[in-house]
Amino acid sequence: MEDINKDTYGHVDSDLTEDIDDEEMYELVKEAQREALEKAARERETPQSKRMMPKWMFWLMATIFLFSSFSFFFEIYSIPAIEFLKTSTKLSVDRDIQLYKKSVVTIVTGDSKGTGFSISSDGKILTNFHVIDGNERVTVAFPDDGMFIADVVDIYPDVDLALLEINEENLPYLQLADRPNIVGDQRILFIGNPLRFQGIVNEGTIIDYIKLTDWEDEVVMIKAPVYRGNSGSPVLNEEGQVIGVVFATMKHEEYGKVGLIIPIQEFFAKKRNKSLEEG
Repeated sequence: MEDINKDTYGHVDSDLTEDIDDEEMYELVKEAQREALEKAARERETPQSKRMMPKWMFWLMATIFLFSSFSFFFEIYSIPAIEFLKTSTKLSVDRDIQLYKKSVVTIVTGDSKGTGFSISSDGKILTNFHVIDGNERVTVAFPDDGMFIADVVDIYPDVDLALLEINEENLPYLQLADRPNIVGDQRILFIGNPLRFQGIVNEGTIIDYIKLTDWEDEVVMIKAPVYRGNSGSPVLNEEGQVIGVVFATMKHEEYGKVGLIIPIQEFFAKKRNKSLEEG
């Protein structure tokens, strides 16, 4: 598979935990707004484009963005925010997705927030290592089952994964795919807590496996709207099984901004190897 060189393809942003202030939030969403407007402009220039932004809407948005200085306003009313909220609302009508969301948690440390998800009824939770790095215990909040203190019981820094555990039973959880079939153009869903929102469902497609220069194992590129706070988001196939975990974004020479996910088989492999070492 492709071996990526950061100097050639751009910076890999492996810190998608949310620990940003209002000014940085403003800049992040403004950049996404600019990219969305540029994309809309390109589509208007294409002959087969059928939809044009009404002039009154353009000037209204221009006025709003000129005079508003509050990041929360940008967060709600920027084009990308509107789109991923609309998508989440549409997808969340599905009863299966409503059940999946119950297993996705918010993980809070002293200065940041990320996503994790329950993988067993007895309190085991999977997330990124960089979400909990430097902490032995973190706060975990389920959408319906409340807030708990979780212990960090296993870490796998080389694949940016960590296993947490809380002392609780009968929790909702997601099924991990035993032998995930990850192929190009495959439709995926992911659920997380981006840009200070909670339980946002979004969709995308698999692009391909890729080899990062500073990683031993291959990861997977996805074409999907991944934002700060999505670190640790479960990536689901159409059967509702977890096939990967969001951990980063990067700018790719061919595909533009893409999300990066750790295939779930890496978790199985690291867990198996650790058991053999301890045994």
